[in-house]
Amino acid sequence: MKLIPPSESRHGVGLRVIAIYEAIKTIGLILVALAAFHLNRTQNFDHLMHWLEHLSLADSNGLRWKLVDLLQDMGPSKFEAIGIVALAYALIFGIEGIGLWLGKRWAEWFTVIATGSLIPLELYETLYHFGWLKLATLVGNVAIIVYLVRVALQPRNPN
Repeated sequence: MKLIPPSESRHGVGLRVIAIYEAIKTIGLILVALAAFHLNRTQNFDHLMHWLEHLSLADSNGLRWKLVDLLQDMGPSKFEAIGIVALAYALIFGIEGIGLWLGKRWAEWFTVIATGSLIPLELYETLYHFGWLKLATLVGNVAIIVYLVRVALQPRNPN
């Protein structure tokens, strides 16, 4: 019978939680990519624009019209690039999640580097375009980095 030290089992749970978070981000980005590729076709884009323009909502802040203007400025051709970028990030998050789920040390460092590389952008967005979701994302990603660095620096049982 193989006994797992308490610190390793505790870290296993933490790594699994982060892996699930990465899986959720992966699935979300795949859905974004599918929607973007779908909107790449002019007919689908036109249907969305028509639907948004005729949507009856109590629109006090004009958010719907901001979205309509943004989408019209982008046009259907830019959605292919959005889909490709979303798939690339989904691939990165998927690799992180699988590696962390399997308890691989390389995945810990890969996640630290990949997540850490986005911190300056998240910090800028939070400071200059504040939103509670942006702040929560920044704090969560910093916590993930700190946790993974602590786990990765601990000596491991060679079994």
